[in-house]
Amino acid sequence: MLVRSCLIVVSMKLRDIQTQFGALTLTEDKGAIVRLSWGVSGSKERSDVLDAAARQLAEYDAGTREQFDLPLAVGGSQLQRDVCTAMSAIPFGYTVTYGDIAKELGVPAQAIGQACGGNPIPIIIPCHRVMGAKGLTGFSGAGGVETKVALLRHERAGGYLI
Repeated sequence: MLVRSCLIVVSMKLRDIQTQFGALTLTEDKGAIVRLSWGVSGSKERSDVLDAAARQLAEYDAGTREQFDLPLAVGGSQLQRDVCTAMSAIPFGYTVTYGDIAKELGVPAQAIGQACGGNPIPIIIPCHRVMGAKGLTGFSGAGGVETKVALLRHERAGGYLI
């Protein structure tokens, strides 16, 4: 009789944080932030990365941080990773269009919209700073477009929305 054992090591850690944009859950895996989602996990795990991410999000929420400096790991296709890199380069308080990123990456704007919607680390990777050609579009976070507007107003980028 052959007996096999399997050991599965789960390295993911979760931390909840309250912000003016709602309750958020940070997920760390192997020393990098891999997800930010709306909602409460009930977890208060600690690590250097989660502590830094929670602190930086609190600073962003308070209006004292404009740029995040965290190790991030974006899964998915190469296009997903490229779009997340392009979104990360958009400065605080500025917006670009799906078409702008599409031109930069040489792909259709629709593909950019899908990748933005699949952003696993919103706010930190600022998909809220990406607009449609005719203005405001959807947002995958809780609250949808209203949360996107709140984030843009927080960054004083919402003047064109009025």
